[in-house]
Amino acid sequence: MKLIITKNYRELSKKASEMIINEILKKTNLTIGFATGKTPLKTYKNLVKVYKKKKADFSKIKTFNLDEYYPIKKEDKKSYYHYMFKNLFDKINVNKKNINLLDGSSRNPQKECKEYENKIKKSPIDLQILGIGINGHIGFNEPNSPIDSKTRLINLAPETIKKDKYFKRGLTVGVSTILKSKKILLLASGKKKAKVIFSLIKGKKSKKIPATLLKEHKNLIVIIDKKAGSLL
Repeated sequence: MKLIITKNYRELSKKASEMIINEILKKTNLTIGFATGKTPLKTYKNLVKVYKKKKADFSKIKTFNLDEYYPIKKEDKKSYYHYMFKNLFDKINVNKKNINLLDGSSRNPQKECKEYENKIKKSPIDLQILGIGINGHIGFNEPNSPIDSKTRLINLAPETIKKDKYFKRGLTVGVSTILKSKKILLLASGKKKAKVIFSLIKGKKSKKIPATLLKEHKNLIVIIDKKAGSLL
């Protein structure tokens, strides 16, 4: 594990976007696993800025999103589908055919998850971007998610439901699927994340805190700001 502590959220986002761009420059057809939420927002804004300056080409990348609420329609402004297009995909030259998102409106979520898992197997993720929940969830892999879990429909934990209010279930890429990524970039910002970051960096591996299961990954980079690292 490589730990990078930045001064603030702005610097964290700059560092993260630079790393993503460097990976694309090394491999133009990079497969990226994208996360949603507040933490990666500025990172994505930075990617858009770099693209507008013509310093990056996203035309050959392939994307897989980490999770989605269930059930939800793509058009719903709370959907991660809407989040990704609004904040990134509609603002860069990514080929729409190369974008993969879990379908929160699927009538057969089990089939949807199995097919999504198979797509990832055919196009292994080179770089997986992750946020982290205050309860240690990664994607919607809530506490007690097994290390061998694959893409599936899951019941959201009370902490997640409290935060997101409207949804009690979600579709998520599994822990084992995440661990198969060649490189993982985990981002955390703010005092609310300090306790879980301490568990990730200093604690033992435990499925009660799913993020700690990443400890065994050979190429994990954790970028946090000072507030998130305040207990280290």
